[in-house]
Amino acid sequence: MDLGIKGKTALVCASTGGLGAATARALAADGAQVVFSGRRGETAAAEAAAYPGCVGIEADLSSVDGARKLYDAAVTEVGQIDILVLNGPGPRPGTASKVDAEDLTIAFTSLMLVQQSLIEAALPHMREQKWGRILSIASSGVVAPITGLALSNVGRMALAGYLKALSNEVAAEGITVNMLLPGRIATDRLISLDNNAAEQSGKSVEQIRAAGAKSIPTGRYGDPAEFGAVGAFLCSAQASYVNGIAMRCDGGLVSTL
Repeated sequence: MDLGIKGKTALVCASTGGLGAATARALAADGAQVVFSGRRGETAAAEAAAYPGCVGIEADLSSVDGARKLYDAAVTEVGQIDILVLNGPGPRPGTASKVDAEDLTIAFTSLMLVQQSLIEAALPHMREQKWGRILSIASSGVVAPITGLALSNVGRMALAGYLKALSNEVAAEGITVNMLLPGRIATDRLISLDNNAAEQSGKSVEQIRAAGAKSIPTGRYGDPAEFGAVGAFLCSAQASYVNGIAMRCDGGLVSTL
């Protein structure tokens, strides 16, 4: 399918690996001029080099200042941004009863304020041209809070509320705003978590993975490319009537519609 994004510019945050990289690759493969970004500047450049017209930029998205620097650098490299894909690491694990004000401030900054600052920078151009795509790579914790990830649940739910309100405000201007929620996708991060779980439990990695896959109706972990393809579609011209949703790409893992 031609996604209708050839020649469009896209900034994909935290796209040197994992789900961000998968989404950036899918957009670039369909002709978008993609800015790959992340703390590993050399990796971002190497990813971008595989696609004509794409660039890699080193970036630190832990602060609003870092996010603005990335956005300004992206515009310098490729011009005004048509497609903005929000992504980034989550805050530390922890239970709700043990978080404090400092923890909440850090989580809110990384998962809400940083993302909002990027949207604020991108909106004027999108509104002027009457076309834009804003996609947040989030977490299934948005629809089913994950035990032990209280800070992530809080921060991402705050972002979800903001994005839903925004989607209602800008839809008539040709701009869509959506979230894409992963389940167990076989990224380096998940593989590392499985390896750690095996070491701590005394089980083999194969046993850990089999148990994880058993909890998924499809019976397997997802491939990052599968996730990236869904992300690219939500940023496409064809998805112009998909707005204000939190779509799951999880093999049916979360037991709600």
